[in-house]
Amino acid sequence: MKSKSKATFWIVFAITIALLFVAIYGIHIGSFNLKGANEMRFGIDIRGGVAATYTPKDLDGTPTAEQLAKAKTIIETRMDAQNITDREVTVDDAHGSVIVRFPWKSDDTNFDPQAAIKELGETALLTFKDPDGNVVLEGADVKKSYASTSQSDGSFVVNLELTTDGATKFSDATGRLVGKAISIYMDETEISSPTVETQITDGNAIITGQKSLKEAKALAEKINAGSLPFAMEANDAQIISPTLGRNALKVMEEAGLLAFLLVCIFMLLYYRLPGFVACIALVLQVVGQLLALSLPQFTLTLPGIAGVILSMGMGVDANVIIAERIKEELNAGKTLRSAISLGFDRAFSAVFDGNITTLIVAVVLIALGSGSLLSFGYTLLTGVLMNFVSGVTASRLMTSSLSEYKALQKPWFYGARRLKAE
Repeated sequence: MKSKSKATFWIVFAITIALLFVAIYGIHIGSFNLKGANEMRFGIDIRGGVAATYTPKDLDGTPTAEQLAKAKTIIETRMDAQNITDREVTVDDAHGSVIVRFPWKSDDTNFDPQAAIKELGETALLTFKDPDGNVVLEGADVKKSYASTSQSDGSFVVNLELTTDGATKFSDATGRLVGKAISIYMDETEISSPTVETQITDGNAIITGQKSLKEAKALAEKINAGSLPFAMEANDAQIISPTLGRNALKVMEEAGLLAFLLVCIFMLLYYRLPGFVACIALVLQVVGQLLALSLPQFTLTLPGIAGVILSMGMGVDANVIIAERIKEELNAGKTLRSAISLGFDRAFSAVFDGNITTLIVAVVLIALGSGSLLSFGYTLLTGVLMNFVSGVTASRLMTSSLSEYKALQKPWFYGARRLKAE
């Protein structure tokens, strides 16, 4: 049993090193592609980005404030779906336009604004037409669209959820067009032509006949993209320089590394073996946060980096509380094994209270915030969750494992005056 316990430290250490490698360099094997920290998407403040003005296309008259507000909401929703949290979407009512600012993609090397804005999706007008070419639905009538599999036969389908007005229009159209096709167009380009099998009265429709999940997702994305209240075109696309300067990221990386090293030196000198474990746990925590950012390509901004640093501080704080509790138990005459167990158990309530309040704040920021505030909330949330994984669970496993080595059972390693025999 002891040999297995001794091996626990090395298992956790090996997992930490492996995840550190993945977090930095990613995994690129054939079509399997996981992006690492060197391919992370950074915000406008760190790397710069694109600014573009979207104006109505082929619209008679000036768009209403309600139409512009809906166009703004749809563009923001698209960005949220792609984890583009560092963005500014504003409405210019006077000129009937929507102004968008967002950062470059992580793998963008050409820095072409016109190519970059294609990431935001189609800006054409979505329409549903009957066989005679009459429009029965428009993009504004679609609430959302998503791909799934049919519960009856497992085939790939596209689900449509319509607005209240859209449901009424669609009920009338499908009632008179049973057995006929309703074609879906992006401007004048047909993207699908499903046949009506029965009247749909509840505003929830299913488009069948998709050959693969990829094809179903592509159609759903086009429908969502075309749910704008009018067709739009991007004008005046231009490059935005980093607001913090081009060397800001390098300075922040160097400062972060220096701070990490200083913290580890302090922990090692003052807490010794628990401090050594805390350093490894801190590495695991940061690695988890990097993976949570790089894998989904979540935009990292300066406030997001502040969230990483804040959660690192909380991780160190958790290990300090635990190390002090272990030392107190040893000085009170407990055996080493008992002191480690009681130290973690009695420190947990303090660690839990401090982290759970921060967790609540992070969830509220994510639920109600947007842009850079969302980036801060996300990194803070992942940091708190990783603190429970690394600062509490992994630390306990590693400390208990190392304490099984006879050479590491001396009181000096735990900052205690003496150890009671087992």
